[in-house]
Amino acid sequence: MAGDGQVTLSDTVVKHQARKIRRLYKDQVLVGFAGSAADSLALVERFEAKLNEFQGNVPKAAIELARDWRTDRMLRRLESMLVVADREHLLLVTGNGDVISPDDGVVGIGSGGAYAAAAAKALVKHSQLTAEEICRQALTIAAQLCVYTNDQITVDQL
Repeated sequence: MAGDGQVTLSDTVVKHQARKIRRLYKDQVLVGFAGSAADSLALVERFEAKLNEFQGNVPKAAIELARDWRTDRMLRRLESMLVVADREHLLLVTGNGDVISPDDGVVGIGSGGAYAAAAAKALVKHSQLTAEEICRQALTIAAQLCVYTNDQITVDQL
């Protein structure tokens, strides 16, 4: 899982080296986030609570978070997206109640997410790069296209 480091307020970059990936549940789960920083961190905390409640079961925790996110008045206002992963699952979790497992093991979120996902899909199909190299290259390409994405890349893997 990889993330860039840019934090933007309106049209101004306010931070270049943010860490948008966290390790959870005994370092067995990764979560990446995009959107409002406060909203994202609140959702990561909620997801971590669900992970603990369901003893590290990532799909169950993601589904329960998505359900709460969609039905809880306060949570519904949060503007963020999460990508959660363990060694067996990769899931996109949204406030619309979506819990999506991508067919090809590639997903992108945030302003540059579609660019990074497209680049990663091409690299997976047409290169022999490692997963870490694909993440770095995909985000580097996204940073060249999206003004809300930078090349201060953090990669974390299980």
